Amino acid sequence: MPYSRPTLTQQRALVAADISGSLPGSDALLRFSSLNILGTVLAGLAQEQYGYTDWVSLQANPFTATDEFLEAWAALKNVFREAATQAGLAVPGQVTFPGSNGTSLPIGTPLVRGDGVGFTTTSAGVWSGSSVTVNAVANADPTGLTGAFGNCAVGTVMTLGTAIAGITSTGSVTTAFTGGADVEQDESLRSRMLQAYQNVPQGGAQKDYVTWALQVNGVTRAWCNPNGFGAGTIVVYPMLDVTEAANNGFPQGVSGVATLETRGTPTATGDQLNVANWIYPLRPATALVYVYAPSQQVVNFSITGTGSFSAATKALIASAIAGIFVLYGSPLSTVAGQNGVIDMSYINSAIAAISGTQGFVVTVPNGNIVGTTGQLPVLGTINWLP
Repeated sequence: MPYSRPTLTQQRALVAADISGSLPGSDALLRFSSLNILGTVLAGLAQEQYGYTDWVSLQANPFTATDEFLEAWAALKNVFREAATQAGLAVPGQVTFPGSNGTSLPIGTPLVRGDGVGFTTTSAGVWSGSSVTVNAVANADPTGLTGAFGNCAVGTVMTLGTAIAGITSTGSVTTAFTGGADVEQDESLRSRMLQAYQNVPQGGAQKDYVTWALQVNGVTRAWCNPNGFGAGTIVVYPMLDVTEAANNGFPQGVSGVATLETRGTPTATGDQLNVANWIYPLRPATALVYVYAPSQQVVNFSITGTGSFSAATKALIASAIAGIFVLYGSPLSTVAGQNGVIDMSYINSAIAAISGTQGFVVTVPNGNIVGTTGQLPVLGTINWLP
């Protein structure tokens, strides 16, 4: 049975009753009584102690701990808070400027986005006709807390921070800046930590590969398909829902094996290589591990009874469906011995929980969503019908 903490008002009444009971003939409730003032102060101190005890009880349990105490619990399982990452650090973004062919645009040239966010070139400019293209990375946050601000799409306007004769000062992004992420939040760290506590290492069991993948910076979900490419092979499917948010969380790079792996091809690149290289020294010596990006299994919807739905309500419905896909979607089908099915009852319940959605009927798809090995369901278009 949980302890019922008294409120400050109840605490004051208890102290006043104790004073009155301990000092017969006194009236501890008189407005200017020294006993009343003393009792009020003591009640406040006791209430503060209750608050501190509540806080200690939260930090003493990994399920409820926060901040550095959560980090301490996680560190016991070799799980650490993921640091903020700069956009363009893993896979450089590119910016193109018009100009006169042959003009030098050196490494380290400052660039400025329209909102004032700074970038820095990481390669010398490469000319093609009358335009020069350069790799760049978003400048790091000096506090080390943010990084998602550096992500930007193709077409974003950039200007040179320093004027260069022969090059127009205004250009645009031609390869999107991705990979920027803020420092990991408590709930994400807690989820990875609890996964590690609940799955004791077993020398290369299926869940071990999931645990190892989740230790890689940016990986938020992962699945393991044993014997996915034949006997002795392991296929790991990671997702990076934050750092690759611009790509719906799907890893960017070439799927394949670790750099030191000589038995399989191709060698992975980008996000897949980061995961493969991390798992390589941890896996059983004979396991041939492939890290693959799931392919998108686009699922379109038709929903009737939506004639009166506002744009905001429709946006909430789309968000709810996408959330169900994140919670229950899997690139492992039932053929691989996994539960690759998303029950329509989950989607119907999520929509029904949104205010003002009474009377809707999902007509497409007309049954549970069955996954295909290697594919991860994602929300396509929604056909809103009256």
